[in-house]
Amino acid sequence: MGGEARPRFLCADSSFESARVVLLGCPFDETASFRRGARSGPDAMREASDCLETYSPHLDKDLGDAALCDLGDVDLPSDDTRAVLHSIQAEASRIFQAGKRPIFLGGEHLVSLPAAEAALGVYPGLAVFQWDAHADLREDYLAERLSHACVMRRILELEGVGPLRQFGVRSGTREEFDWMRANEALRPLSPEAVSAALKETGDSAIYLTVDVDVVNPGEMPGTGSPEPGGPGLDALTDCIRFLDASGARIVGADVVELAPEWDPTGASAVAAAKLVRELALVMGA
Repeated sequence: MGGEARPRFLCADSSFESARVVLLGCPFDETASFRRGARSGPDAMREASDCLETYSPHLDKDLGDAALCDLGDVDLPSDDTRAVLHSIQAEASRIFQAGKRPIFLGGEHLVSLPAAEAALGVYPGLAVFQWDAHADLREDYLAERLSHACVMRRILELEGVGPLRQFGVRSGTREEFDWMRANEALRPLSPEAVSAALKETGDSAIYLTVDVDVVNPGEMPGTGSPEPGGPGLDALTDCIRFLDASGARIVGADVVELAPEWDPTGASAVAAAKLVRELALVMGA
């Protein structure tokens, strides 16, 4: 990790060896197609976490009782997309192979690709749950196959990956929606829909990717591609609480596409940090 001093996420003071849940920043937004700024997301979440309590009343759990480590950010060699993805995958693989449960702080949504690939190397048949306003299933976007708009298509191409379930999607091409309907991937973001997906995936390990633009932009304006409509933050909290109560086997997760400069109030960063806190408690406490 880089030598520059960075803020640390709330209560993330455990060593890597003793931690169960590990945070890793992925400050990359080179393929952002509308508004950039997601590379500032990891530190914005860390800084915003200072205004949160360690206790979650929704989960009745406290980060003070969890073993949480913040590794800082991946050292990104350049803005070369393939080199960046290689660096993220290498560090993610180290974390998964050590038996830890990582949460990746984005960064744009493409960072989910190397994270999921690293998870798949340890958890064959990995199921992927995507909470997102956009399908991200394009074969290519602006003549580029490695794009935030193509990330779920690239994940589906990974050898041995399990089912994809997509929650809250309300934007995409006709072809993307045809694929989601044909493959029964498209779901509302609700505890009932999450429950049905868990029954379908059985005891498979799950990678959960949360694109913050799944939240309606009235509550989450600080994102690169805001999409009108959508659930509120309470709906996400309800689903996370259900994941906790159900004992879902979440082995890795990410919170991506926070672009803090587009929300001068700072509320989007606080909301994203709260989502990270809740996921850390589900995965590690």
